[in-house]
Amino acid sequence: MEEIQSDDNSSNSIKSWPMDERPREKLIKEGEHRLSNTELLAILLRTGNKGQSAVELSRAILSKFKTFRGISQVDIPALKETKGLGNAKIAQIRAAIEIGRRFKEEEMKEERPKITSSKDVVELRRIRLCGRFFIKLCKIMQFQ
Repeated sequence: MEEIQSDDNSSNSIKSWPMDERPREKLIKEGEHRLSNTELLAILLRTGNKGQSAVELSRAILSKFKTFRGISQVDIPALKETKGLGNAKIAQIRAAIEIGRRFKEEEMKEERPKITSSKDVVELRRIRLCGRFFIKLCKIMQFQ
């Protein structure tokens, strides 16, 4: 199995960790629900950068943006300001967030919710409007 790693010569390399502490191996053995957000993001990123493991990079990203929702709410230039995030890693993160949104949309379509108020419409569209656009819409609706 391919390992998540930064630089093979780095003491930070996940390759040097005990097998049962490595995010991928932990996911396979214990299930994805047992992993922290940092570990899940590290698996998604696959590698860190020189002197920084994928777990350390993930920890830095989550420290800066706080949550996955926080990451989804910032634009690409803001993500690029984060050391270690280039186009490839940003694309991986954004694609994963979009998959999550589409999953939730499919789930909501299957449930066929009732619309009885404007709040119901906002809730239904919240997934698509997640992030900056949702926040702006909520602010507009509060003033009406």
